[in-house]
Amino acid sequence: MALYYYPGILTKEEHIAYWVETAERDWRAVKNMYKSKDYLQALFFAHLVLEKLLKACWVKDNEENIPPKIHNLVVITGKTKLNLNENDLEFLSSMNQFQMEGRYPDYTQKLYKLYKATQTKDVLDNVKMMRLCILKEL
Repeated sequence: MALYYYPGILTKEEHIAYWVETAERDWRAVKNMYKSKDYLQALFFAHLVLEKLLKACWVKDNEENIPPKIHNLVVITGKTKLNLNENDLEFLSSMNQFQMEGRYPDYTQKLYKLYKATQTKDVLDNVKMMRLCILKEL
């Protein structure tokens, strides 16, 4: 499927495929950003990966095909039929801090100090596991 998004004319399956395909493209970008030591940007895109996969689940689990235009991973998850445990939900909640990075530059200074290679790799390893878990549900 092409990565063009025409909300009004896509089937439910095409909507889901759109979100999954763009998440996979973003996941490749995450790995490239990590390799180039752009850690905070990698984490921002990692949040996008999870957001897009959760929106694919939202489309699958709801009558409508257009998910809400929100970025909070826990809120999106709550509107799906995913059965995540408390640890998974806490992880998603912690990932929400990274979506702020691209929107509020003053917020980034704190995160730049906290997330170096090791810390970023730990987060990305968890994103990888969560990503695979969500993909199994699609």
